[in-house]
Amino acid sequence: MKKRPRITTLFVDIGGVLLTDGWNRKSRKRAAQHFKLDLKEMEDRHHLTFDTYEVGKISLDEYLERTVFYEKRSFSYAAFKQFMFGESKPFPEMIALVSRLKAQYNLKIVVVSNEGRELTQHRIKKFRLDDLVDFFVSSSFVHFRKPDVDIFKIALDMAQSQPAQVLYIEDRALFVQVAEKLGINAIRHVDVAATEQLLKSYGLGA
Repeated sequence: MKKRPRITTLFVDIGGVLLTDGWNRKSRKRAAQHFKLDLKEMEDRHHLTFDTYEVGKISLDEYLERTVFYEKRSFSYAAFKQFMFGESKPFPEMIALVSRLKAQYNLKIVVVSNEGRELTQHRIKKFRLDDLVDFFVSSSFVHFRKPDVDIFKIALDMAQSQPAQVLYIEDRALFVQVAEKLGINAIRHVDVAATEQLLKSYGLGA
């Protein structure tokens, strides 16, 4: 049996792995209820423009102008953004697991995520992700978003790691498959216990 190369680098998603999703359908539904918005109209506008926000072409204020503040509201941009930011919650067990792996195996930790700039910056600061992560390859920083293979190629270049030396932890099956096509080892994250078992098969018992 061919021996696997030693893993030197972890690529990790944020939403669904380290934290909850930043701004998903459930969060938008809660926002619509809280601010008494037409959910269908907001969803239609969201789907037409959110990719542009995630890839760093517009600001959060511009995204909100298109999806919420296209007409006069009784609440402010600041109030809505506070609600948005409040939707982010940590997964402490996963953060602790990645932290242990980093310390035990001297791994480079690289976030590869699809997130808008302001949401990413809030989440990094709020949950002190920069204490854990060596660098962030966010779609809004590099102007490519998963499943575009270029975001993974940028992460590989920045990490100066060969694909076979990288293990990617991601909750979406499609993104796992795209990474694997590049020769990157990948785990689909479902829960902490299952991920811990899969990590052991790569020589990363925590």
